[in-house]
Amino acid sequence: MVLPDSVTTCLSPPVHYAICKLGFEKTDTYDINNILSGNGEVCWQAVTEHVSYLESDQSVDYIKSIRLLGPVCESVNLYFKSLTKEEFVVQYESWLHWTNCTEVFLEVFDVLQYTQATEVALGLMKLTSCLERALGDVYLLKGNDCPFLLRDLLASEQLADVFGQAVMNVLRVFIGSPHGLNLRNVLWHGFASPQEIPAKYCAMLLFLTAGLGQLLHTYLLQTEGVLVHRPSVIFISLEEFDAFPGKYLNNEILSIAEELVKLSSFVLKIMLPFWISALTAFKQSRYADSVILLLPQLEVGLRLLFTTSNKCPNRMLTAESSALYTTFDEMLAKHLDNEEVNQLPVVLEEPAMASDFLWDFLNHQEGPRIRDRLSHGEINLETFPREVANQIVGFAITILCRFSDEDMFSLKEHMVIKPLMDCASCYRSRFHPISRLKKQVLECMKSIRLWAELPTVPEEQVQKIKGLEGNAEADTLILMISEIISQLQHYVPKNCCSSDDLINSVLTERLLVELCDTHICTLYSPRPVLEVVAVLRRISAQCHQVSQQVIAGAELRYTQWVNKTLRSRQRHNYRRMLNSINFLSSVLLLILLLITLELVSVHSVCKKNPFDYQQYLKFLKSVLQYTENLVTYTSPEKNKWDETMELTKKTLIKLRKICDRKLMLMHLAT
Repeated sequence: MVLPDSVTTCLSPPVHYAICKLGFEKTDTYDINNILSGNGEVCWQAVTEHVSYLESDQSVDYIKSIRLLGPVCESVNLYFKSLTKEEFVVQYESWLHWTNCTEVFLEVFDVLQYTQATEVALGLMKLTSCLERALGDVYLLKGNDCPFLLRDLLASEQLADVFGQAVMNVLRVFIGSPHGLNLRNVLWHGFASPQEIPAKYCAMLLFLTAGLGQLLHTYLLQTEGVLVHRPSVIFISLEEFDAFPGKYLNNEILSIAEELVKLSSFVLKIMLPFWISALTAFKQSRYADSVILLLPQLEVGLRLLFTTSNKCPNRMLTAESSALYTTFDEMLAKHLDNEEVNQLPVVLEEPAMASDFLWDFLNHQEGPRIRDRLSHGEINLETFPREVANQIVGFAITILCRFSDEDMFSLKEHMVIKPLMDCASCYRSRFHPISRLKKQVLECMKSIRLWAELPTVPEEQVQKIKGLEGNAEADTLILMISEIISQLQHYVPKNCCSSDDLINSVLTERLLVELCDTHICTLYSPRPVLEVVAVLRRISAQCHQVSQQVIAGAELRYTQWVNKTLRSRQRHNYRRMLNSINFLSSVLLLILLLITLELVSVHSVCKKNPFDYQQYLKFLKSVLQYTENLVTYTSPEKNKWDETMELTKKTLIKLRKICDRKLMLMHLAT
């Protein structure tokens, strides 16, 4: 393995030259007054004159442009250092309001006064993310779907129409183009160490952001337009972010973590300041700063393991503009570009845990996607929740511990870290589609359970409605459900409860809970499995909607009954509803049971019976069709309970026949 101390840079020679040297080759002093008007506005024409173009196709010559802009950046940096905070606020604050993150940019000005390398890098990461978000808002003045990638956003016609192409070319020298300095990417992907980012580039981007505000102000006056800011992403259901509870991240363990970063082979020595600053920020309750600093370091540490285990040390460095960076997406993939198996999971002591956690918090679409949302400016940094930061910090500490010499720690320190390590070892995916399906099933089950608490009309009052006797057909259908459940019971995993009376809702609910608690491998789920899970999720969602409609409808009809506002036909329909819902709850629980049994066998069926896979999917889609029809019939607009019973009868007969085929598939899978 590459020793962390032996790595002196993660920038390839050309990228290192472009960032650390090219902009310093011209040593002449540039007069700030050339690009600054008397009232402090940016003279854009003077700035754009420093961008050079290739004679061949008039595209930007990034090498010459970086060299020419170097003295300008230095002049801006010195100019900002000459201003007091009050002078900067008076002159530039109003021009930064368009970003909707004014405070972040004011903080960057503060950082530039002291030029502490780690803080400059952090400020630049925050600046670029906020600037990207603001530019996306401007894009939406003229376009519909904002590009996801910064390079596509900066190259768009929409922004060129607002700011001018020459202005956008200046920005692309600094960010967004792999041919330029590409400061955003080299920082957010963990390639640049603190001392490799010149403060003058951070100062220049702050200056340009204010200048963009001036141009935008003029554009909005001319077009009578209004800039609308997209709302920030808000993390909901924070109780799901409890893999590493905050109670385990006390000052004692954070102090140990500060020692761990100096000893762990996971940490590159050149990146040590980032780790120390991240832990300090967490202790100071600066949770967004802590996570922003840690995410690139987790990436570079995993890249070190990835390139070593897969014997591709050259991938440790930034790739050139003609190739891709080695990022989280590739490191978490099952196979490499050459189709060989990725060896990184083998190196990790808890491969499923580490990969599941990273997929959950970084990649899965229904997960928090923390790195994407932070780096693209989608999150309000001031209100970033500690619950989310706990997860990244907790995970980072467990990784540090795994790649440290155990003999270097006392028993007491081990006892402090042990709870975190236990949390890591028992981690199970929370945001994989399979995990979300389990959650859906349990939520639907809880909703159906509420049916027993619905208010109902006393029997003697219902009897007054002539022409409505007891529903014998429902009893027949319940017997049919019992037969299907009896068949399915043979395929319930041995470690789950079993009973001859699973038609009993309490026993069925208990079985559902146990089935959902069964561990199912989610890492690298093949496409057929994900297709099946997608259908199962749609079925579950339809069942939940039916349950919600029944609850709302029953409560409304009861209130109308008590208030005597129901017409004769509505009273008859209400009686049909009361006769049907107990039976319908059994049907929905049966479907949930089918879903969970499908779930625990889905990997085996898709793998061992590829030729039966389409029939298997067809079976599920027939169930989906029934639940979709059920949503229609039980809706407030339709409220067709006779049709619901008839549809259910036909479906149960069909299910019993199809179930024989399904059970054979499940038998082959076991």
